[in-house]
Amino acid sequence: MLGPRPLTVPVAQSRRLQLQAARSQALGAGSNSTAEAVRLAKHGAAAGADAVLIVSPYYNKPTQEGLYQHFSAVAKAVSVPVIVYDIPGRSIVKVDDATMARLAADHANIKGIKDATADVGRPTRLRNLLGADFAQLSGEDATALPYLAAGGHGCISVTANIAPKLLSEMHAAWAAGDIATAQSINERLMPLHDSMFCEASPGPVKYAAELLGICSAETRLPLCEIAPASKAYVEAALRGAGLLN
Repeated sequence: MLGPRPLTVPVAQSRRLQLQAARSQALGAGSNSTAEAVRLAKHGAAAGADAVLIVSPYYNKPTQEGLYQHFSAVAKAVSVPVIVYDIPGRSIVKVDDATMARLAADHANIKGIKDATADVGRPTRLRNLLGADFAQLSGEDATALPYLAAGGHGCISVTANIAPKLLSEMHAAWAAGDIATAQSINERLMPLHDSMFCEASPGPVKYAAELLGICSAETRLPLCEIAPASKAYVEAALRGAGLLN
């Protein structure tokens, strides 16, 4: 799955809903306001989104009980599947495994997690708690392959915005049991994964997309144009992956 970063927080919420609901996908509908997250999730579900992706409340630093209540409120408000987006690097707080298990047990439509902790032991722990059917999606490209090896199901990817074919082939190879091919593609893409976070995302991926003729590199403040050294890093990574001549 393509990651939501190109439609990041500074985009007006109404425009985000128009852009994302126009495609069949999990719509990023989170907010650090529970009431706003519920409103966005309901709007997205009504617009035809297949699922809603709800990020942990950022800045507020809720307790585990607060996190439980936040995600519960969204789950009660919509009938579509809810994917919990756990990204402590941006939201400060982590959704503990016990909280995740409690949420899944209490709400049938909490169907999965986007896990951006880079903890490759976590899929096994969550499988032990929740079973193999609870969807575990990596939110961190560089560790996506070991995440699969530990029991994950896929990845909501930043790099897939600019290298969709290669990443599709990597996941297909893994699913087919062709571990060597999956590892080879992962090795080829690792410098590109790293370059996507040389500055705050989505700056680097938007610059890469511009080089590939996909879209403009323009971002909205407080994000700004990436530095010349970062541009060189991204361009070199694209060339190394064979995506730019």
